[in-house]
Amino acid sequence: MLQIRKERTREAAMAGDRKAALVRITGRVQGVCFRVWTRDEAERLGLTGWVRNESDGSVTALVAGPDAAVSAMLSRFWKGPPGASVTDVASEDASSSEAPKGFLITR
Repeated sequence: MLQIRKERTREAAMAGDRKAALVRITGRVQGVCFRVWTRDEAERLGLTGWVRNESDGSVTALVAGPDAAVSAMLSRFWKGPPGASVTDVASEDASSSEAPKGFLITR
């Protein structure tokens, strides 16, 4: 029954308008499992995309999916995983066609 409810929720979310955002997260965001946390949260929300560490200590992510799910992920970035201390979340619109199938962790 729980699985059916999850599938219905995901189907409802997928019915909304699609959106994509390229996001740069700064603060203490490396060495705290931020990329794994991002992938897990994105998958819970039914999003696709990727996340990577940058040489300047920030994290960059592309998240794509239903408008409401992308907005929820942008809000979640401010909290991050335990141990993270986010100082800024900057996002810009992106093309959802740039997102891979699934959610990838890159470098």
